[in-house]
Amino acid sequence: MIYNEHHEHASSTGPTSRSAVTVDPPKVNDYNSFAEAYTAENETNLINAHYERPAMLALAGDVAGRRILDAGCGSGPLSAALRDRGALVSGFDASAGMLELARRRLGDGTDLQVADLGSPLPYADDTFDDVVASLVLHYLEDWGPALAELRRVLKPGGRLIASVDHPFAINLMHRQAGREADYKYFDTTNWTEEWTMGGHTALMSIWHRPLHAMIEAFTGAGFRIMAISEPEPDPAARELFPEVIAATPRFLCFLFFVLQAG
Repeated sequence: MIYNEHHEHASSTGPTSRSAVTVDPPKVNDYNSFAEAYTAENETNLINAHYERPAMLALAGDVAGRRILDAGCGSGPLSAALRDRGALVSGFDASAGMLELARRRLGDGTDLQVADLGSPLPYADDTFDDVVASLVLHYLEDWGPALAELRRVLKPGGRLIASVDHPFAINLMHRQAGREADYKYFDTTNWTEEWTMGGHTALMSIWHRPLHAMIEAFTGAGFRIMAISEPEPDPAARELFPEVIAATPRFLCFLFFVLQAG
């Protein structure tokens, strides 16, 4: 199983109950504090560059001429890949530091805005053909407001393409660590883990929810499920990460959805 969020080499404290780690809210999920280090790691590692992004692009398919919103765009690698394929891309992120890196990558002409997923978004109704939400929903306890906003800005029949932590992988992680009594699969639970990259350490607060709760959130927001995917890594990973792929050619990590706005 390969489950580490976003990056392969983070050192983790492991999941804890929310009360076990006391941190001020600005110190949790503070991508500004390690934006450059995170971006450097994200560019070439296995689970982002050769697993998650290729899977998102494959599910998006032919995007030429489509107007796409990158929700939680970070430093913009997925936006750049979609633009290279002919999409007209806008993006938002809660981290001003990550957005500054995205502007360097995409240029000042790209529509990039600071906004929080789950809060009202600065876009008109029925604006986008697609929304991509790459590894961002699992930072939220309640998906309802976020999905309602994404549904609002999508055109009728538009697609939401999302990746999240695989709930089976997270449950297996807890079981292997002997924490199944505190982190039951069917509960929505939160834990805080420590990521260290490039000499920078940050506390990340992440939410697990079971598969049925994900499905109920999507359908309750007016989406129809078109596909659920558990992909293989990109073929290039076999040469770039031969030992890892030889040991685990298929692994639990993220779960991918293609949803259609009703």
